[in-house]
Amino acid sequence: MTQLTGRPILEAPGELGARPVLSALLTGARTALLGLSAVTVPVLGLWVVTPFADDGATGALRLASALWLLGHGAPVLRGAAEAPLSVTPLLLGLLAVGQLYRAAARVAARGAGRPGRSAAPAVWAGYCAVACAVVAQCAGAGEFRARVLPDLAAVALVAGAAVAAGARRTGAALAGADVAGAEGVERVLGALPERLRPSGGGAAVRTAALAAGAGLLAAGGLVVAGAAVLAAVGRGTGSAVFAGGPAAVAGVLLVSLVLLPNTVLWGAAYALGPGVAVGAGSVVSPVRTVLGPVPDFPLLGLLAEPGPGGWRLAVCVLPALAGVVPGLLLGRAAAAGGRRVVDPVRPPAPWPVAATVVAVSAVALLVGAAAAGLGWLSGGALGAGRMAGVGPVPWWTGPAAAGWVAVVAAPVALLARLRALRPAGVRTRRLPGVPLAPGALAVTAHRGALLLRARVHSTVTRLAGTPGGPAGPGAARTPDSP
Repeated sequence: MTQLTGRPILEAPGELGARPVLSALLTGARTALLGLSAVTVPVLGLWVVTPFADDGATGALRLASALWLLGHGAPVLRGAAEAPLSVTPLLLGLLAVGQLYRAAARVAARGAGRPGRSAAPAVWAGYCAVACAVVAQCAGAGEFRARVLPDLAAVALVAGAAVAAGARRTGAALAGADVAGAEGVERVLGALPERLRPSGGGAAVRTAALAAGAGLLAAGGLVVAGAAVLAAVGRGTGSAVFAGGPAAVAGVLLVSLVLLPNTVLWGAAYALGPGVAVGAGSVVSPVRTVLGPVPDFPLLGLLAEPGPGGWRLAVCVLPALAGVVPGLLLGRAAAAGGRRVVDPVRPPAPWPVAATVVAVSAVALLVGAAAAGLGWLSGGALGAGRMAGVGPVPWWTGPAAAGWVAVVAAPVALLARLRALRPAGVRTRRLPGVPLAPGALAVTAHRGALLLRARVHSTVTRLAGTPGGPAGPGAARTPDSP
C-alpha cells in the first residue's frame, strides 16, 4: 500500500517517455496554459490595482480569455449590442505560434528514432482541449462573448499550422534538407526557360526577400516613432490617460504593447503610399487624410491630421531605401552565378540580365504577398457600422510593396552585377603613394598632378646642373678605387 501510494502516477521521463502520445497531449495543454497565463496574470494585476473596478475577478478572467482568443485571430462580441471585435493583437499571436512551434519541434525530435506515427498531432489536440475550455468560459453573457464555432475553428487552424511547421522543421533538419524555403523557390525558378532562369538563386531570392521585408518593417517603425513624437509635442496626446492614474496608464501601456506589431505594419502601409483605413470612407495616407469620428485611444491619436499630405510625402523615401539592399544582394549573386563560394578553377557562369530581372521579380512577388497577408492580419473590426473595417487594405498594400521593391531593386541589381563583372584591366590602377579617391576622374587628376610635379622637378634639377635621376642601364660605370 505504501509503495502504491508513494509512487507518482507519471514518472518523468520514464513513464512519459513510454507513452509518447500522452506526453505530447500534456505538452500541448501545458503550452496553451502558459500562453493563457501570460495574458491572465497582467489582466488580474490591473484588476487588483484598479480602484472601484466595475467587474469582479470573473470579468477580468473573461477579458483575459477574450484577449487570448483574439491573439489567435478568433473574433469576439463586445457589449450588449454585440459589436464585433476582430483586430488580432499580433504580439499575442506571435507568442502563441512561437510556443506551439517549439513544442511541436521538441516532440518530433523525441520521437524521431521510434517506429510508428508522429506524436505531433497530439500536441494540437491538447492545445485545442484548453481552447474548448476557454471558449466555454467566455461563451456566456458578459462584456465579451465568444462565438463558439468560429473561435474554435480559428484556434484549431492556427495551432495546426504552427504544429505542422514545427514538426516539419525537425523532420527536415534530421533528413539534412533545407527548412527555410530555399528549395521551394529553387524548384519554381527551375521551371523557367534557361535564359530566364537564375540558376542556384533560391537562397539569394530568399535572403533578398527577407532583407526587403526587414527594411519595410524598419520604415514602419520609423513612421510610428515620428508620429509619436509629433503627437506628444504638438497635440499633447495621452494627457487624459495620464490623468486617470497609474492603473489607467498601465492598462493603456499593456494594450499598446500587444498592438505594437499592428502599429508598425500600419506605419509600413502608410510609408508605402496606400495608407490605412480607419472606418468606412476614411483614408490615412501620405497624399491625403480623410477621417471621421474615431475611438478615443492613444494609438489612434497618432493618425495624421485631416487634409493634404504636404511634407508627409517625404516618408515615401523609406520604402525606396528598403529596396537598395535586396538589389545589392541579387546583383552580387547574379555575378557569382548564384553561388556563395566561387570556385577559382571553374567559376560559374553569371546570370543573364533577363535572369537577374526575374530574380528581382520573384523577390517583389514574395514581399508583396507577405505585405498583403500581414496587412490583412493587422486589421479587422473595432465595432459595428463604419468601424467594421480598419487597417491596411490588402489589395493595395501588397501591390505597392511589390512595386517599390521591383522599381528600386532592379536597377540596383543590374548596376551591382555590371560592376562585379567588369574586367580588372578596365579599372583604373592606383599609383603608389596616391590615396584611393572615389571615382575615376579623381584618380586621373591625381595621376596628372604627379606627372606634372615630376616633370617640373626634372627641369629644375637639369638647369641647376644636378643629375636629374639615376643612371640608365646603358650609362658608363666609374670603377671603384682600390
